[in-house]
Amino acid sequence: MVKNNTLEVLKALSDGTRLEIVRLLLEGERCVCQIFPHVKRTQSTVSTQLATLEKAGLIKSRREGKKIFYKINDNRVKKILKAAESKLEGN
Repeated sequence: MVKNNTLEVLKALSDGTRLEIVRLLLEGERCVCQIFPHVKRTQSTVSTQLATLEKAGLIKSRREGKKIFYKINDNRVKKILKAAESKLEGN
């Protein structure tokens, strides 16, 4: 049986938009205003996806005035993505 946390992480990474967001955040901390144009989704859609990623423990947020900034919370995310991409590319 898969642990709940593992299942939640894999579910969070299974959406294309969330995966794009995670890849962007691997480059460094960003606010929603910087993320939504990059992933070509509305700000409300991105906020919803960020909430899912935060609930899974993959990212964390901090408020600075009216802006909320997000960054990777779990360094294993990079390893997970690298391993998955390697397997899918057949390496």
